Amino acid sequence: MDEFITLNHGSGGKQAHQLISGLFAGRFEMPQPLTDSAVIKSNGFTLAFTTDSYVVDPLFFPGGNIGKLAVCGTVNDLSVSGALPQYLSASFIIEEGFPLRDLESIVSTMAEEARLAGVRIVTGDTKVVGKGKCDRLFITTAGTGWLKPEFEQISSGKLICPGDKLIVNGTLGDHAIAVLGARNNLSFSSPVVSDCASLNNMIQSVLIECSQVHFMRDLTRGGLAAVLYEVAQLSGFGLVIDEASVPVADPVRGLCEVLGFEPLSLANEGKVLIVAGEEEYEKLLGILRSHPLGKKSALIGEITDVNKGEVLLNTFAGGKRVLDIPSGIQLPRIC
Repeated sequence: MDEFITLNHGSGGKQAHQLISGLFAGRFEMPQPLTDSAVIKSNGFTLAFTTDSYVVDPLFFPGGNIGKLAVCGTVNDLSVSGALPQYLSASFIIEEGFPLRDLESIVSTMAEEARLAGVRIVTGDTKVVGKGKCDRLFITTAGTGWLKPEFEQISSGKLICPGDKLIVNGTLGDHAIAVLGARNNLSFSSPVVSDCASLNNMIQSVLIECSQVHFMRDLTRGGLAAVLYEVAQLSGFGLVIDEASVPVADPVRGLCEVLGFEPLSLANEGKVLIVAGEEEYEKLLGILRSHPLGKKSALIGEITDVNKGEVLLNTFAGGKRVLDIPSGIQLPRIC
């Protein structure tokens, strides 16, 4: 492990995984595998519990702000574990001199997003630090939700098997590029808006109707590439991805080509990868496409019993390459 912490350790890629597994998970004796939410069984009940911190820069961006991001991110971490989100906490670290008008706007957005998601923010904490001791505002949220017995294994990867289909619910990289544009005052020929959204209602509609949801993960830091690598490692199977089938909006793809970004590694805040059984994937796609947050859902690949532990990408050019977990950081402070 490196001697000092760098921005790469917060990327969601290789260095972040090494830090989490090599330090935190070991010292805290966390159960494996590490998932978006801890699954806790006690007295006949199963609870999903998650926490996250938000340091996005800028605080306001097309499609949302740090407050909306905090609620959506926590709701989504619970939802992809198969849980029904219920209660959230919210803690604020505020820099002296931060405009109260901005804080009111952010808190109002959080309240509205919680209402739309059907969750309640029931506890929290506030700290104010001296000017220059914090970059304006940081938010930490935690959340809990009930998990039905039939969904307890969704986040573990144990249900994944060859023939399963890989599905995403829309275009990738929108959040990362929207934040990058706001940070650097970039203008686009077509507006790029963050996909920041609470996915719990869409996911619950899938879980109610489909019995072959074998895995889910939201595509945040590290993007699709990081999650695909995780799926390969958790399951021990191979993945084959069709690059031409992965939905990416033209403005996002264009900027990636100019700046040298990999769209599959960009952060999202309203996208989920679902691994579905081959007998139900078409039904699942239909359910997603009938929801406002899943209209551009796409089948992007499948699980195989060859190239085990690897992600094989069929490229636009007609070749093949191994898609590895991202190393380093493309865009710091994206969430």
